Amino acid sequence: KKIKLQGNIMINIRHVQNKDKDFWFSLDRHLPESEFCKKVRDKTGYVLLENNIPVGLLRYNLFWDNTPFCAMLFVECNMRGKGYGKKLMLHWEKEMKSMGYKMVMTSTQSDENAQNFYRRHGYQDAGVLLLNIPEYEQPAEIFFIKAI
Repeated sequence: KKIKLQGNIMINIRHVQNKDKDFWFSLDRHLPESEFCKKVRDKTGYVLLENNIPVGLLRYNLFWDNTPFCAMLFVECNMRGKGYGKKLMLHWEKEMKSMGYKMVMTSTQSDENAQNFYRRHGYQDAGVLLLNIPEYEQPAEIFFIKAI
C-alpha cells in the first residue's frame, strides 16, 4: 500500500478490489466483466485514489506470458495534469522490477497523445501493429518498451 502526501492531498495506489467495479467500468469500457474478476483475483490492476476517491487506474497482463504489458492507463479527464499517470506507471514499474522482470511494454493508438507520455517517461518505440480486418480496423497501434 502506497500513501503519499502531496500538499494536503492524500494519494494512495492499491490493487483493484471488487468494490472498485463501478468506478473501473466508468473509465474502462474495453474489459469484459469476467476479466475484471481476474484482475482482482490476480492483482493485475491498480487504482489511484485522491483523498480516498478513485481517480485513475492501470491494468496489465503478460505479453508472451513473460513480459509485463500495461494494457490500460487511464486518469479521469478532470484529474489530469497532476502527475497521477506518472505515479501509476512508476508504481507498476517498481512492482514489476521487484518481481524480477527486467523489461515492460505498453502500446497506444497512433492517433492518441499517450504516445508522447510514454516517450517522456523513457519508453522506446518498438514497432507498429496494423489491423485491417474490417471488424477490427483501427489506427496503427504503436508498441513501446522500457528496461527497468
